[in-house]
Amino acid sequence: MKEQKKISTGKVKRAAKLIATGAKLGGNYAKYYAKSAMGDKNAKEQLDKDNADDIYQSLSELKGSALKVAQIMSMDKNTLPKAMIEKFTLAQYSAPPLSFPLVVKTFRQEFGKSPNDIFDTFSKKAVNAASIGQVHLATKDDKKLAVKVQYPGVADSVHSDLTMVKPIAMKMLGLKEKEVRHYFKEVEQKLLEETDYVLELKQSIEISEASAALEGVFFPKYYPDYSGSRILTMDWLEGLHLDAFLKTNPSQELRNLLGQKLWDMYDFHVNNLQMIHADPHPGNFLFREDGTLGVLDFGCIKRIPYDFYRRYFQLINPEYFNNDEKLEDLFYFLEFLYKDDTQEAKDFFFPLFKETLHLLIYPFTVEEFDFSDESYFNKVYQRGEELSKSKDVRKNGAARGSHHIIYINRAYFGLFSILNQLGAKIKTRTSFRFDENL
Repeated sequence: MKEQKKISTGKVKRAAKLIATGAKLGGNYAKYYAKSAMGDKNAKEQLDKDNADDIYQSLSELKGSALKVAQIMSMDKNTLPKAMIEKFTLAQYSAPPLSFPLVVKTFRQEFGKSPNDIFDTFSKKAVNAASIGQVHLATKDDKKLAVKVQYPGVADSVHSDLTMVKPIAMKMLGLKEKEVRHYFKEVEQKLLEETDYVLELKQSIEISEASAALEGVFFPKYYPDYSGSRILTMDWLEGLHLDAFLKTNPSQELRNLLGQKLWDMYDFHVNNLQMIHADPHPGNFLFREDGTLGVLDFGCIKRIPYDFYRRYFQLINPEYFNNDEKLEDLFYFLEFLYKDDTQEAKDFFFPLFKETLHLLIYPFTVEEFDFSDESYFNKVYQRGEELSKSKDVRKNGAARGSHHIIYINRAYFGLFSILNQLGAKIKTRTSFRFDENL
């Protein structure tokens, strides 16, 4: 893959890049209309492919928050055409890497030394490149290390990138600015945290130590002496990313075993630590033939306020879910309903959320769930498409729910998606302790 020798870091240059991309998309549509008029049945498919290529090329060159948006969107099968989903998936762990001179420059800014002055060996080419940074393979005192290097200007461009992306997102989702304001604040805060490698180092050590009792789940050891604000050094973990692992044609027993370990890890983190690995794309997990799981990247962690945790997870409690009075009270707390809602809005949203949540929480309500069941996921995607196109939803205010829900839901949707790709059948037990005294 061709390396990048520079990244646009200024607001004006980054905006100009997106405007130029918009012009390319306009040209793609012009070609599409011409082909359609000539009766080309493949015109729409070619349009999606051309748009996917142009958008991804632009975002991958900008990197940072702009590319992170593509990464997030690649996990939502409702939002984008198949061509874009496939292309944007590359943002998870296969974006165009930075050239070695830029990596050396970052090291000199952090440590006053080049990587070759610090490590015994250091790969000139990145072995992995994603939205915020890229990973190089290094050795030190016979230890194999993974060194994550952040792209230049990423932290400084978070706010301006989201400002540029917000109108696009609102148009795609049919939302109004006032409806998404507090959600974008949550997203901006989390993206800023992801660019803070000092914070990630602290979180990584904290969570890996707290998870020591998880059997068959491994976390890398981290090295503060070789880490800084834009460089993070950890042990190199062996294993395969999900797509490569699936190509080995693993047995159903192995799929189930790994899926169970992934599920149990999330359950432990949520219910024991009140925090969740909120960046659950396949690039952050390593699958092994011996049935063990490697877990990477704790830059995006959602810490769940305890009172919110106690109330939110009551949604899977049948004593609450099947009691409309209790459920309505819960909906007000979770901001699915508002005290100033008209009776019409309340009568519309209460059954809508109840029906939708009944579908989403179903895996939690059974002892065992087969995540290879495509009929379940088709129902989820169909429901999402129906809601996104509903004029009644937009009329009554499309964006609802506490800002805390954004990353909790993202984590579980991502987890469900990985388990679906893995084709795992697992016990979906939870250690959440129902509390009737709320």
